[in-house]
Amino acid sequence: MRSTQPHHHLDRPTVASDAERRNTLAKWLFAPFRIVFKLWFVGVFFFSMVLLYIPFKLMLRRPSGYPFAFRLMRRWGSFLNYALLVPLKVERHGELPPPPYVICVNHSSYLDIIHTFNLVPDYFLFMGKYELLKWPLFRIFFVDMHIAVNRGNRTEAARALMKAASAIGRGISISIFPEGTIPATAPRMKLFKDGAFKLAIDKQVPVVPITFVDNWRLFGDPEKLLSRGRPGIARAVVHAAIPTVGMGPSEVDTLRRRVFDAIEAPLREETDRIR
Repeated sequence: MRSTQPHHHLDRPTVASDAERRNTLAKWLFAPFRIVFKLWFVGVFFFSMVLLYIPFKLMLRRPSGYPFAFRLMRRWGSFLNYALLVPLKVERHGELPPPPYVICVNHSSYLDIIHTFNLVPDYFLFMGKYELLKWPLFRIFFVDMHIAVNRGNRTEAARALMKAASAIGRGISISIFPEGTIPATAPRMKLFKDGAFKLAIDKQVPVVPITFVDNWRLFGDPEKLLSRGRPGIARAVVHAAIPTVGMGPSEVDTLRRRVFDAIEAPLREETDRIR
């Protein structure tokens, strides 16, 4: 006897293939605009980097010049904010605490670094991936001033955290991407690593969560010309600082979950809005 049940398993591939065709059509339709925008982005960034290379090189020769380099980075970031056609719109849920503190940011684009400098006026050091030491020109920032983290080597990763702890001890804030890398699922975040939260609790300093809502769609992988990329407003949410005074090592998980939930909330709202 022939079954009278609907063949749902036959319908799904058709729906999926229709969606895939629409996505492919949109990808190729907007491809020329994405390529032009990516070339503009890379050109402006590296041309301005070349112009500023000598001043940065001179400032980074000794630690006493690092604060001056930081101020120049902020001015450079302010210029890039508009020259790259991705101006920042900020929503603040609280004032920044007195430094030092640990800044935790979701990582969805290379724009995140630029916009963090636009958001945080207090002198801070970035903890970035070890591969940044291999980038032409840009590597000068991570040789001495900022902190390169080799997550593939536990000893070197521990040494990087010790360097960050030492900076906090001197009153300098630290900015960390707790995901460790840009996830392929952005804007959906990866699970956070413990390092930022162990550091904050150990030094008893607050954590400032920051959400970049749009960076993932404004600038995708620069090595892929057809990946996401377009001008637009880059919205950011600076959340109220989360204190750690009185917390102990057993509360690292609790702190990590609180920071994750705070950063994720605007991303969830945006996802619900566009559905």
